[in-house]
Amino acid sequence: HRGDHHPVNSATPAPLRGAALAAASVSIASASFMNVLDTTIVVVALPTIAGDLAATPSQASWIMTIYGVCLAVMLPLSGWITAQFGQVRTFVVSVLLFTATSWLCAAAQSFDQLLLFRALQGLAGGLQLPLSQSLLMRIYPPEKHGVALGVWSLSSGVAPVAGPLRGGLITDSVGWPWVFYINIPVGLLAAWTC
Repeated sequence: HRGDHHPVNSATPAPLRGAALAAASVSIASASFMNVLDTTIVVVALPTIAGDLAATPSQASWIMTIYGVCLAVMLPLSGWITAQFGQVRTFVVSVLLFTATSWLCAAAQSFDQLLLFRALQGLAGGLQLPLSQSLLMRIYPPEKHGVALGVWSLSSGVAPVAGPLRGGLITDSVGWPWVFYINIPVGLLAAWTC
């Protein structure tokens, strides 16, 4: 589904088929998984993050809260932004922003820096989340919209459960910055294949 046109000036493009559909599905589902995973992956890492960045446990909880708040703030704006710039372009930019802010979160040298970068990550995620579902519906033919919803539900449903487990394993084995670093290859690949 590479390329995008302003919705006012173009008809709805034809659904994808075969390998192009499979590649686009994996790309969109991976980005959706990464986004939803980040709502829970840091839960187990919070005590370690608080210790390393000299924050109290109550301050550390803001790492979760600010992400969710910023994501929620961006959700109602996503429709207007998409209308201005197009679905694919907005999705790709949001994935790249999410990836860049993941790197910034991992590289944060203070708690305040991490909080700021986490807020920016939430804003990028708020654009990405609704677009992942609508793009899957757009690239699948109408008779396969049930499959598209299944792909989206699977990627979005497994991520919250996998987050704490992955977060714990990553934090114990390589350190808390890697709960953010792991988003970088996923995000770059998802943006490139879109």
